Amino acid sequence: MKNRWVRRSALLFLGAAGGYAYYHFIGCTTGTCPITSNPYSSIAWGSLIALSAGWTTRADEKKS
Repeated sequence: MKNRWVRRSALLFLGAAGGYAYYHFIGCTTGTCPITSNPYSSIAWGSLIALSAGWTTRADEKKS
């Protein structure tokens, strides 16, 4: 169970870092883009996408 939370925390951190990197390097220069014009929303979306991509259910964990 502890391993599951460590993995989810790592995914959350990596997603947040990826979201900020997307904001910083690609971002929206005009300020009209609702997600990429604000670093906080980019971080939130990056975290959400990373967690949803790496989330496993109990059935998946029992198979391994």
